Amino acid sequence: VQLVESGGGLVQSGGSLRLSCAASGLNVDDYAIVWFRQAPGKAREGVSCIDSRGNGGTTYYGDSVKGRFTISKDTAENAVYLQMTNLKPVDTAVYYCATESRGAAGFLWATIPYEFWGQGTQVTVSS
Repeated sequence: VQLVESGGGLVQSGGSLRLSCAASGLNVDDYAIVWFRQAPGKAREGVSCIDSRGNGGTTYYGDSVKGRFTISKDTAENAVYLQMTNLKPVDTAVYYCATESRGAAGFLWATIPYEFWGQGTQVTVSS
């Protein structure tokens, strides 16, 4: 299993970015794919999750990004996307996508010990 993130960069406050997580070795429709972020000196934070098709493809969001971020997937591209709008300086972090072999996640998605991680992509929001 390999996950590769892309799409990070430098953006001004209020701007938008779309992150991509390209997957290989698994079908994104069969597994929960999640986004986490980690800022320097801070704990890793669950950003969003799109659950497996078998679990309804339910989407979940961390409280700090609800209403601003949207997670989606493209099964033809075998990729998951994170559309981020109205970005704030506090959103500055390295963003990682992750998954694990069990498949489904559920409402405890942010607490699961995911076994497969991408290398991360830096998002920097200037004020």
